[in-house]
Amino acid sequence: MNIEKDFLIPFTGLKNGKHSFDFKVDDSFFENYNYGDFNHINAEINVLLDKKINLFELHFTSKGFANVPCDVTNQDFDLPIDSEIDLVVKFGDVFDNDHDEILVIPYTSHHIDIAQYIYEMIALAIPQKRVHPGVKDGTLDSEALDYLGYVHEEEKDEDDDFGGLFDDEDDEIFGLIDDLENDEEEETEEENTNKDIDPRWAELKKLLTDK
Repeated sequence: MNIEKDFLIPFTGLKNGKHSFDFKVDDSFFENYNYGDFNHINAEINVLLDKKINLFELHFTSKGFANVPCDVTNQDFDLPIDSEIDLVVKFGDVFDNDHDEILVIPYTSHHIDIAQYIYEMIALAIPQKRVHPGVKDGTLDSEALDYLGYVHEEEKDEDDDFGGLFDDEDDEIFGLIDDLENDEEEETEEENTNKDIDPRWAELKKLLTDK
């Protein structure tokens, strides 16, 4: 894939206002960036360009899927991709892309190269932790889940999505954490109560007590 050619938006001759551009990306697009944090990928990109007198406003949206391995079971699944970013393009003496949301291009430019922004948008849309949706709803049959002691949905407590993954020692730890949080809340409430007392009432209470 020739990124330099396929992901350029020519703006010379465009009238002021909004213009829509569509692109597609697949495995070959990411080969140019040596990025392979998935098995396969297919996504459609729409760029809405709003041309103004001295600048451009670009709104990127991506929709598609990336086939990735599940971090729990190692089974492949299609992870939905649905993301968006905004970019402001201004004119200047020299090219400058040091800012994430602002691009400066020379006055002599005739097009905008959007490949890098598409790459970043999709790469950020793929989470570091990937879990097959069947893990949570209990529809996935997996030896890995059986080994971990995962309990299916109908066997779980209503308030405990992953109860089968924790033992009694874990429950004791969680209980201690809850106690600490409750103590901190009580201390905070007491501090706020003391702060809310008008000092004049405090002096009056002291006089009454001295009697």
